[in-house]
Amino acid sequence: MYRKLESICENTVSKDSKQNQSVNFVPTIRSGEWSHIGGREYMEDTHVCISDLAKKFGLLSVEGEAVSFYGVFDGHGGKGAAHFVCDNLPRVIAEDADFPLALEKVVTRSFMQTDVQFAQKCSLQSSLSSGTTALTAMIFGRSLLVANAGDCRAVLSRLGMAIEMSKDHRPCCVKERKRVESLGAYIDGDDYLNGQLGVTRALGDWHIEGMKEFSDRGGPLSAEPELKMITLSKDDEFLIIGSDGIWDVFSSQNAVDFVRRRLQEHNDVKACCRELVEEAIRRNAMDNLTALIVCFQANPPAQITVNRSRVRRSISAEGLQSLRCLLEGQ
Repeated sequence: MYRKLESICENTVSKDSKQNQSVNFVPTIRSGEWSHIGGREYMEDTHVCISDLAKKFGLLSVEGEAVSFYGVFDGHGGKGAAHFVCDNLPRVIAEDADFPLALEKVVTRSFMQTDVQFAQKCSLQSSLSSGTTALTAMIFGRSLLVANAGDCRAVLSRLGMAIEMSKDHRPCCVKERKRVESLGAYIDGDDYLNGQLGVTRALGDWHIEGMKEFSDRGGPLSAEPELKMITLSKDDEFLIIGSDGIWDVFSSQNAVDFVRRRLQEHNDVKACCRELVEEAIRRNAMDNLTALIVCFQANPPAQITVNRSRVRRSISAEGLQSLRCLLEGQ
């Protein structure tokens, strides 16, 4: 079963010596998290860390293999959707009949199912009406699956190089713009979906007219996550999951560099999360802030020299995001 899962999931690690390296690698999972209200009046971020998903909900682990689950949920228009998804999505995944052998199918189905469940909840309790982005990471043996709907971001450190495990679903991205426009929606001059939302994928927001439909075609605001799955190797050091407030002031590589230095100093994952959030505040981050770090090694990252361009760059993280959106659309 374990090898069967890997054969399905393997899609980004080259099938050469790197694959051979991963065969003998067993991740040592440890995690930390930290959040702060930031410059907002209300805290709408929430998050979850579960070391054994099956055990959490009283289910039997398949062949004794634990599936760990991590998620960051960034609410908007209230905290109702973020807390509902955080509380219910892990259970929906764990109780799916195909869990854990068909993780990709299970996770996609569970995102959509949880979204519909929230719509039903809101029909009975309209005060909950709100929306949330959602990014989850699941680790099963050496397999890492990231699922994203919205603009939280997951970044993997591979020997100090930032590997983005998710794409930000923002209206400025050409691919997302084409998708929503094909469904009759529009992106205004300020890059807002139908002039109202700064993301093109999210759970909730059923109360906003023209965003979602129960039909097979669906509405322009999609709850369907984009997935990325890899097989971890000994070169993979840690995964950073952050709400968009983090990425407003950190580029992906900058965040990896910052976390590596802190782990090399003290190797305390939770302290590292706190320091990342505090540094974001020092950089004048205005949004809610949540940082979650999952390490795959017991030891701190090794001191290495990373070859970088000698040309000094001067661009903000926000500017870098806009440039990335344009390039992805080419």
